Amino acid sequence: MGLWTLVEGLLLLANALAILNEERFLAPRGWGFSEVSGVRTKSLKGQLIGLIYATQYLRFPLIALNIIFIIVKLVSG
Repeated sequence: MGLWTLVEGLLLLANALAILNEERFLAPRGWGFSEVSGVRTKSLKGQLIGLIYATQYLRFPLIALNIIFIIVKLVSG
């Protein structure tokens, strides 16, 4: 496994986190942003919820990275 494959896998993971819908998927399972407040943000669950919301706010840079990765894959084969 090379560095390119690792970065590509991280991009796919970021894409998966960015498309999670709070109303349909996260909130019914107790992973909504309103569930974590104050002291609980230091827990592992609070950190993961923060990571999910950070990737959702970075959707446009993710789109740009996806386009770059697609172009590189098309050129390099």
